[in-house]
Amino acid sequence: MELKSLNEFVKQFSNSLPPAFQDLKSEFEDQFRIGLSYALQKLDLVTRQEFDVQAELLIKLEAKVTELEQKISSLENPIKNNS
Repeated sequence: MELKSLNEFVKQFSNSLPPAFQDLKSEFEDQFRIGLSYALQKLDLVTRQEFDVQAELLIKLEAKVTELEQKISSLENPIKNNS
């Protein structure tokens, strides 16, 4: 999660605190931001850009595997026919 999005989320959440807790707002924001950042890091997430790169590589890999399977099949056919 981008830092800007994280900060906006923390702000929105802290603004929803009951009035009695408004005095603790900045302390709460700091602690909540730290806790949320830690939890997100533990999830071992990737960015959308990293995901897209890996998806593109997978598509290329699948095409290469299909191509190699066809080559192997064409090489096996003459051997089977001669047996």
